[in-house]
Amino acid sequence: MTTVLRAHAEDQYAEELEVLAKSDDRVRPPGWKLSPWAVTTYILGDGEQITPKYIGPRRIVEVAVATLATDRALLLLGVPGTAKTWLSEHLAAAISGDSTLLVQGTAGTAEEAIRYGWNYARLLSEGPSMAALTPSPVMRAMSEGRIARVEELTRMPSDVQDALITVLSEKTLPIPELNQEVQASRGFNIIATANDRDRGVNDLSSALRRRFNTVVLPVPATAQEEVDIVSRRVDQLGRSLELPKTLTGLEEIRRVVTVFRELRSGVTEDGRTKVKSPSGTLSTAEAISVLTNGIALAAHFGDGVLRPSDVAAGIVGAVVQDPVSDRVVWREYLETVVRERQDWRDFYRACRQ
Repeated sequence: MTTVLRAHAEDQYAEELEVLAKSDDRVRPPGWKLSPWAVTTYILGDGEQITPKYIGPRRIVEVAVATLATDRALLLLGVPGTAKTWLSEHLAAAISGDSTLLVQGTAGTAEEAIRYGWNYARLLSEGPSMAALTPSPVMRAMSEGRIARVEELTRMPSDVQDALITVLSEKTLPIPELNQEVQASRGFNIIATANDRDRGVNDLSSALRRRFNTVVLPVPATAQEEVDIVSRRVDQLGRSLELPKTLTGLEEIRRVVTVFRELRSGVTEDGRTKVKSPSGTLSTAEAISVLTNGIALAAHFGDGVLRPSDVAAGIVGAVVQDPVSDRVVWREYLETVVRERQDWRDFYRACRQ
């Protein structure tokens, strides 16, 4: 695994999953590797052997896990950067031991990604048969009794989305060409993610939406909670990427989080000054990216200490998505907010440069 850039959750946290499996004496739904209680512990951590994978309200995770124990699919909804993909991967890893049965939704996703395709060489030589059929991740999850993940569901065309209706309502996938069907084994379910902030979104039909239980993932409630999330993920990414050791102070992390939160909310943290919001989402995930990039700069081109100049370029790039309107917003924020903070002078000069 040392050559793998990013290990799957079930591989990266295999020891934790094994510890939980050995001590888990609670009732497990059919096809599950762990009980719902153990899955929730894996996600939120126990303060000892199990590290937290998601930092947020416990009730949200409990509702999500309980949904997957029923016959209803789960839809994780939220603005970009609220850990929807991260949570879906770890839920699938804990429940099925396999998070790789993934359909990535885009404007070009075809119906075959949900249903099945064909090996055309075998189809032409042998005719339609199960051997010539190429199963989708959803079909494989149905036959193996596992969790399938559908990312960015609302970015798929509406007719492709609706291919899930029969799967979710009847728990079967017809194959008309063979006059056969694939029925879902126990343990099968679907976790989908969606957000309504991206352009090109295709709203779910009411028929499809009824077949999901929707759980809304909120942005971090407090600045300290967001700082904790960013600190933890930056440390994990630094170790997985094997970046040189860098002295990363909480001051720079807190500064980036503060800038993002103020521009998102349109008001400074003390509530005294209103600011304009840029067109971007300025999510927690983007804050993590800015700081990881800053650590790489400090490690390879600096003195090994994360400084304002290391995060300035990344934060400007994250804020200024539209080169015209966002640049005005950023300049105004720099001059009216950042410049007035005495302990932010180095950051102000770095951003101006």
